[in-house]
Amino acid sequence: MLETLKAWASRLKADVLALWFCYRHPGTPLIAKAIAAAVVAYAFSPIDLIPDFIPVLGYLDDALLLPIGIWLAIRLIPAPVLAECRIQARSWLENRKPNPRNRIFAVIIVVLWLALLWLAWRWAQPWIE
Repeated sequence: MLETLKAWASRLKADVLALWFCYRHPGTPLIAKAIAAAVVAYAFSPIDLIPDFIPVLGYLDDALLLPIGIWLAIRLIPAPVLAECRIQARSWLENRKPNPRNRIFAVIIVVLWLALLWLAWRWAQPWIE
């Protein structure tokens, strides 16, 4: 079972990297580029939307949102483009190049959490005083 999970995780990593190449490919339709960009940004962001230390939900977003996003993006990308980008991703992984990073998405997540904290503080303020 552990080997199956490792293989699944490896395929996910390769698919996310392939989506990164698809996002940059001129033959990818605009809607597929938008979904691929969102999936890749989320996958390569150093910060999760729901932090992993939150019980169940912390890992649920990684276990559900990412595979669903990958599946949807792959369905929208033309087969020849996807095949070409998967070859590029495989080559990237074989050469052990580092994963791309997305700091913009990390900033968006931090701003979102700060806004939620501010709203929670504003909501709780009458009871605190």
